[in-house]
Amino acid sequence: MSTHVATSNPVRSDLSFEDDRTATTTPSGSRLWALSGLGAGLLGVATIVTSSMVDVVYRDEFKGTTDGVANALEHKAGVLFAFHSITTLGAVLMVVFAAGLFRRLRRGAGDSIAPTVAFAGLLGTAVVSVMGAGLDTEIMMPLGVGDGPTIPDSTASFYNNWIGTIPWVWVLAGLAGVAVYATSRLSVVPRWIGRVGLVMGGLAMLVGISPLEYLAGPIAALWLVVTSVGFLVGDRAHRSANA
Repeated sequence: MSTHVATSNPVRSDLSFEDDRTATTTPSGSRLWALSGLGAGLLGVATIVTSSMVDVVYRDEFKGTTDGVANALEHKAGVLFAFHSITTLGAVLMVVFAAGLFRRLRRGAGDSIAPTVAFAGLLGTAVVSVMGAGLDTEIMMPLGVGDGPTIPDSTASFYNNWIGTIPWVWVLAGLAGVAVYATSRLSVVPRWIGRVGLVMGGLAMLVGISPLEYLAGPIAALWLVVTSVGFLVGDRAHRSANA
């Protein structure tokens, strides 16, 4: 009589390994998108600061005239180069944050449209930022090289007004903040993050809808900084659930 010992292995014996690997990488990835949001918010503040430094067209000497604006703007060429890089990089990081925020809000939001609204609001703001810096090359290069400006004063004046307004129009980021608040009512995000979105995002929307639309920039940029920090250090319950 012979004895046979039969052994069997699960068809998917690698499942536990895959789950462990996912648990190890998920929290790190979550913090990366939130870190991108923090960078976008800080660069948004820097955009406000650098564009404010280009104040030539708002000086009393140029009220009612554009004569001499190009010559005066020539001394701001270095700030314009910094403004362009800061604003464009901030827009790139904002898209990364928007994608991560959409993924974060979608978990537990059911069929709510709030995650999509938040993503669209931030993506739209990133596009506005790119457009706000879109004329830079046409103006910076003639101002920064050569013996003097080769652009008309009227063009230089329009450009100064452009960068003094368009990159500040973060009204759609305010909409994203209100959308985050909507998901907090579904217990998708911490309640305090939702309240910050309601207050700061709602205020950014209100001033954006009004003729004071440029005031949305500072408010929404600060909202983005606070919200990103919240997801970085104050979202422990979600990270624990994915650990």
